Amino acid sequence: MTSARRTSYGVKGAPYAFLLPAVILFALFFALPIGYALWLSLHKVKVSGLGLGAGARKEVWAGIGNYTDALTDSELLGGALRVAGYGAIVVPVMLGLALVLALMLDADKVRFTPFTRLAIFLPYAIPGVVAALLWGFLYLPDVSPFYFVLDKLGLPQPDLLDGGPLYLALSNIAVWGGTGFNMIVIYTSLRSIPAEVYEAAKLDGATPLQIALRIKIPMVAPSLVLTFFFSIIATLQVFSEPTTLKPLTNSVSTTWSPLMKVYQDAFGKGDIYSAAAEATIIAIVTLVLSFGFLRAANSRNKQEAAR
Repeated sequence: MTSARRTSYGVKGAPYAFLLPAVILFALFFALPIGYALWLSLHKVKVSGLGLGAGARKEVWAGIGNYTDALTDSELLGGALRVAGYGAIVVPVMLGLALVLALMLDADKVRFTPFTRLAIFLPYAIPGVVAALLWGFLYLPDVSPFYFVLDKLGLPQPDLLDGGPLYLALSNIAVWGGTGFNMIVIYTSLRSIPAEVYEAAKLDGATPLQIALRIKIPMVAPSLVLTFFFSIIATLQVFSEPTTLKPLTNSVSTTWSPLMKVYQDAFGKGDIYSAAAEATIIAIVTLVLSFGFLRAANSRNKQEAAR
């Protein structure tokens, strides 16, 4: 009886034993850092006198003071507006290209599909910093082969690292690197659609374009929602591209994006308390937008299912 009871306890406890390593890693590398960041965001350093000597700098309670300062900081708000403009270019272009490429690869008469699929996905495998450096040097007039060709053809040579074109230059890096991943997600969803659906549509006289617009795209809507969700999060967290291009142009400031502002405050100014509050605000905004979008998408799916 005792042996059987121990065996029963062992079987019941097995799932928890398998989950324990993941729980420990989650607590150490996710929950604790978030908790520490929240704690820092509610404190500040009080300097007495000249700030020299023992006890001259003390950590005191700040309450929501750091959050108030962050929400009224023109640099943080300006970075948020720049990222909004950047995202307005990146997200629709990237997802539109991913959808078109996935539909083209899923067509019946496409050749060399494995090679083409790999070629489209390959830019995603290149680290973001390397991709930004690659495109950054292609944007420089003195070293770019594109400017050399334009000069020989007598065509205008736009400065893509200054003013409005900078948004296009940054967006191009993100689109080039992220389209392949989103394409794979959508293409995988297309391949899971039963062939009988296409055969029935063809028997009814549907053209390939009608099949794509009326069957394929509606049936991969969940994948489109997923890729849109990931793209929004990646856009809100843009950091490596503008940071990498900053040494190449004066148009990119140290606070061009909200995450760059957090980095500058934490490691440039040494104010980790304000940086923690700013990072918390970015995380909350990302969570609210993501939750709101998923809630709206689920509500729409339920309405369509009810019909």
